[in-house]
Amino acid sequence: MPITAHNLRPYTAADEAAAIELWRCTWQHHYPHLDFGKRVDWWRERWRNEVVPVARIVLAENGGVLVGFVTVDPVTLYLDQIVVAPESWGSGIAEALLVEAKRLSPKGLDLMVNKDNVRAIRFYEKHGFAYAGEGKNQGSGITVNKMNWRPV
Repeated sequence: MPITAHNLRPYTAADEAAAIELWRCTWQHHYPHLDFGKRVDWWRERWRNEVVPVARIVLAENGGVLVGFVTVDPVTLYLDQIVVAPESWGSGIAEALLVEAKRLSPKGLDLMVNKDNVRAIRFYEKHGFAYAGEGKNQGSGITVNKMNWRPV
């Protein structure tokens, strides 16, 4: 797997628009049959009111361009998002963001991943996450796998 040079840094409020656009583009690429443009207002509200107030957010940049981010709440252990620009998939950025999430939440991480997102499920399994049951995404009603990682 090629490793792309990247820089990790903390999120600031000035990064909001770029982070939201990266979220939209990435999810649109993965689920082309859904219109994520229509979901931006919902995501912006969730980002501002649910994610930013509780999560540690770390950005990945390549040449000053945002190419990924991770959001993790070290109190609840919840990893809400790892987002990597599709053109950077396989570059090592997701791994670097996950290592950072584990550093920020050393007691463990819990997440939900869409059951049909086989690529993400394999990624998490490769990095020590275990299946912890099934659930439903509260927003979409889609079936998700609950997964968790605990240090050994």
